[in-house]
Amino acid sequence: MRRATGGVNLLALRSHNTALVLDLLRTAGPEGISRLELAERTGLTPQAVSKITARLREDGLAAEAGRRASTGGKPRTVLRLVPEAGHAVGVHLDRDELRAVLTDLDGTVVAQRRAPLDLGAGAEAVLARVAGVVGALGDGAAARVRSPLGVGVVLPGPLDHERGVLHRVTGFPEWDGFPLRDALAERLGSVPVVVDKDTNAAALGLAVGGEGGSFAYLHLGTGLGAGLVIGGSVHRGPRTGAGEFGHQVVQLDGPPCGCGDRGCVEALCLGAVERGDTQEAARVLGVGAANLVGLLDIDRVLLGGRTVEADPEAFVRGVRAVLDARARRTGDAPVPVRVASGGGHGVAEGAAQLVLAPVFGRGEG
Repeated sequence: MRRATGGVNLLALRSHNTALVLDLLRTAGPEGISRLELAERTGLTPQAVSKITARLREDGLAAEAGRRASTGGKPRTVLRLVPEAGHAVGVHLDRDELRAVLTDLDGTVVAQRRAPLDLGAGAEAVLARVAGVVGALGDGAAARVRSPLGVGVVLPGPLDHERGVLHRVTGFPEWDGFPLRDALAERLGSVPVVVDKDTNAAALGLAVGGEGGSFAYLHLGTGLGAGLVIGGSVHRGPRTGAGEFGHQVVQLDGPPCGCGDRGCVEALCLGAVERGDTQEAARVLGVGAANLVGLLDIDRVLLGGRTVEADPEAFVRGVRAVLDARARRTGDAPVPVRVASGGGHGVAEGAAQLVLAPVFGRGEG
């Protein structure tokens, strides 16, 4: 990834007041917003807003977007965010492939890469592959791309997102205790790195993209996990343990699972997929989803992952049937089910939001 002198100071951007102003500039879009409106909506004094916007303009993050007629006095100058002034990288490490995106401040993808990956090939091989793809993203983008604000890296859990340390990733116990965040930051140089579970990142990306309220994102690919958004915030739990959805036991003494238990939703669901029984896989996924709905009283269920993408209508239909049957028993309104937006790169885009969202005060990286 190319470095540029005078790049954006990520720590400075994370101040609360600056984040408030940046988020309003972002949501205002190309039409922009005036300093007076920024002061009114943030509760900051006009002087404070002037200082913040002056610094943002100096850093190239904000620019004039024209003038707007005033109710009295001279026309007001309106400001807009400059999306191309900053970028973030999102990397999704799956068990057998890597997907990565380069996004601007608006979250718009400006470059993307996809490559095979063997998560069991060892730390050195995986780190080299990630560093190579991150570099290729920068080389493939226009020369105007600055050094990124950071790199968000996500993969199956369990892990500790605060320390960036992996635990016993299901099927790959050799990663237990590996400090992925620090090891990758050392490999990439001065670029900050954030590590989280793939499902948490996807859920964050959906929430930032406009999915309100409380919902569960269920990701069925080479494994099965959940990202939980409760009251608009990603729920990770104190040990990043929330969302290990695939390892709830629903069949005592059922088939063995990679986690070491038996009868897990993941084992039953993936077993049905391997047999070509999509209807059964969807039913099992629905049973797990119904457990979540009963436990958390969420607003909706969103489905994603490459296995769902292969036959989305069948999975939506099967999960909805189980949830509707539950609603008839309880007398509650049925919980909506649909495929999550974002497609194949949705998780990688969510990984980039691990870096971007805190800049706008919209989430924790």
